[in-house]
Amino acid sequence: MKIQGIDHVEFCVGDLNRSAAQLCDAFGFGVHGRGGPETGQAGERSLLLRQGRSQLLLRSGLTAEHPAAAYVSRHGDGVAAVGFSTDDVGAAFAAAVAGGAAAVAGPSFATRNGTRVGTATVAGFGDVVHRFIERSGPADEFAPGLIDMIEPRPAAGESTLEAIDHLAVCLPAGDLASTVRLYQNAFGLSEIFDERIEVGGQAMVSKVVQDSAAKVTFTLIEPDLSRNPGQIDEFLESHGGPGVQHVAFRTADITGAIAALSGRGVEFLTAPAGYYRSLESRLGAVAIPVATLQEFNVLADSDRWGQMFQIFALSTHERRTFFFELIERRGALTFGSKNIKALYEALEEQRAAMFAADS
Repeated sequence: MKIQGIDHVEFCVGDLNRSAAQLCDAFGFGVHGRGGPETGQAGERSLLLRQGRSQLLLRSGLTAEHPAAAYVSRHGDGVAAVGFSTDDVGAAFAAAVAGGAAAVAGPSFATRNGTRVGTATVAGFGDVVHRFIERSGPADEFAPGLIDMIEPRPAAGESTLEAIDHLAVCLPAGDLASTVRLYQNAFGLSEIFDERIEVGGQAMVSKVVQDSAAKVTFTLIEPDLSRNPGQIDEFLESHGGPGVQHVAFRTADITGAIAALSGRGVEFLTAPAGYYRSLESRLGAVAIPVATLQEFNVLADSDRWGQMFQIFALSTHERRTFFFELIERRGALTFGSKNIKALYEALEEQRAAMFAADS
């Protein structure tokens, strides 16, 4: 089986227009397609958003019984499906099922305006499914017969986000090893990174799985129950089980992207106290001046191929679970050994501030 990248990420949301407005007005996405009962989507409304090579499908149920509404009731707004591009949807589906993934929907095809789109769906983790997508033909169609393509609504300012870099997933303690095996056996990904992270009295274990072309990457995280409960435990409780904690967008200019998104109202987490004092002694020469990184609260790290720069957007989720990340890669293909800890220290500072405000 050959996965060629992430085709799209599907969100189930309670308020379709509000969610689309945030992603378009603040993050710079444009609306490219619409769906609803009139296009064959019974009981729901949907919007297709695009920016760079990223496609986000937003779905909202019109009744409480609709699967999208039921998802939101269980988890709040969040990622319900991750679509994988493939050149043979039937073979991908068969290989995934043979590798241990539970079948949800077998291969089916739809054609319109010269485009043929094949889909098949298998279970992933929790309530998140994976959809294989096979596309052929010249027309700009997403889901023929379900999504009507429209003249794109202009995005808010210049495009700054190039593609989906990775997704981070929170898992219950004890599920990490079996989930890694599922992604290896069913989807052909490889484990490329393994780290135990301690933040205060809590600890977590992180493993990263990735395809051979580095186009599909999942950071899988479980809490260490031998330590104090922390932010991963809190996610699992608030979300109602395992799920996607954040989606990271790749950008070619992280400080420019932060400036653009901040100007549209996006707030970002601040770096942990004292982070920049030892940065150059740890990394050596840094591609972006340390003073600039500190000004924008950007974290820096490296692997054997190059450097990477990361920042978390402040979560606006009603359950304080999901959020977005920005990442710029200057040669780096994987993840460094320090940034994950620093990123979660920044989250812990936000978490502590929120608890203080609520008390």
